[in-house]
Amino acid sequence: MAAEIRLFTCLSDNFGYLIHDPGTGATASVDAPEASPIIKALDKEGWRLTDILVTHHHHDHVGGIAELKQRYGCRVVGPHDKQAKIANVDQRVAHGDIVKVGNLLARVLETPGHTLDHIAYVFDTEKALFAADTLFSIGCGRVFEGNYPMMWDSLLKLRSLPDDFKLYCGHEYTASNVKFALTVDPDNAALKARAEEVARLRAAGQPTIPTLLGEEKQANVFLRADDPEVAMKLHMKGAGAAEVFGELRERKNKS
Repeated sequence: MAAEIRLFTCLSDNFGYLIHDPGTGATASVDAPEASPIIKALDKEGWRLTDILVTHHHHDHVGGIAELKQRYGCRVVGPHDKQAKIANVDQRVAHGDIVKVGNLLARVLETPGHTLDHIAYVFDTEKALFAADTLFSIGCGRVFEGNYPMMWDSLLKLRSLPDDFKLYCGHEYTASNVKFALTVDPDNAALKARAEEVARLRAAGQPTIPTLLGEEKQANVFLRADDPEVAMKLHMKGAGAAEVFGELRERKNKS
């Protein structure tokens, strides 16, 4: 039986996610921004929370863990970096580790840059990437703790996944990301098509996520920092990809 994924809003613009294994009844929340929307989503489906898969230590991704763990007695899986003091973690995982949620298998990718402890969860069979704040639709996370070469390497790990994987990211930032991307890459047909789709979805009150990774590879300028055309548009002909990526991120920071 295929896994079931539910998406909902937490806090102001965070996404909450549940992934459920119908065969065993196991259900994981990817991060826990706040408890109440997660409890509501579980109750609506009649599911019980067995696991929380934490991507990084920022409060808007871990704020609901304590209440959920007390309520459900669920296992909390988090990054192996113990410097990032995430409370209530039962199991720490590193790059290449496999996490089981019932019969579902999640592969861990270390994706530092936004934070040093950041990880992503890849459900290969389900073709689902939970990237949290490393990769957004038409954007990427701010680089708070790492550096630009580190973040670029993390994006390359995610870009290497197959085109038919769905991207589930941490925030509804797509409209603002599109606005910035069009200032750099205005002639990109894939970006223009995505911009129209995003405007339509937001006008209807619908989320812009998930999106196909293959479409992101074409439309997301941050994933194209090694494309000579992007370097040319930034007047950085011949510059390295990490340097081009850094310039893109600096411009987005100021936008």
